[in-house]
Amino acid sequence: MKQSPKIILNIFFLFLMTFPCMSEEKNENFNEHELNFYTGMFDFSDDGQRAALFGFQHQNENLVRDSFLGTISPVTGFMVTENNAAYAYTGIQANYNLGKLNVTPSFTPGLYGQGDGKDLGHAIEFKSEIQLSLDLFSNSELGFSYNHISNASLGEKNPGANSYMFNFVKQF
Repeated sequence: MKQSPKIILNIFFLFLMTFPCMSEEKNENFNEHELNFYTGMFDFSDDGQRAALFGFQHQNENLVRDSFLGTISPVTGFMVTENNAAYAYTGIQANYNLGKLNVTPSFTPGLYGQGDGKDLGHAIEFKSEIQLSLDLFSNSELGFSYNHISNASLGEKNPGANSYMFNFVKQF
């Protein structure tokens, strides 16, 4: 089963290589959607439970709203670890542009399945994340993010998990 992350990563890179490059002139719906592909280390702070992870997240640009808290939007995503632990989530993120640097904090409740991975104590988990990304082109970013997943003491135990990821964000 240790080969499943390699297969997932190969599919991910194949998708990126074959994904058509769009421009604003060719597509009137340009930048309607944003996909965030990421890979990294799940629970890097626990030597016995650390595992490679892969995931993706979707944001619909039509639902973005400017507020006193910044640019707010809903996000939905899914991640899986090499130990077949999985987390499906939906929540909210804010985006702050500082020139070419983007700071994106988010909060996303979701459902966690342990698989052969770490027992986080409950099926309902909450992910708090901060992402720093750099605008590469008009429709893509490269970034780094850190998150903490916890059940907020809903279960009898709440060990939590700290993860870091490298992100590729594509708008189309």
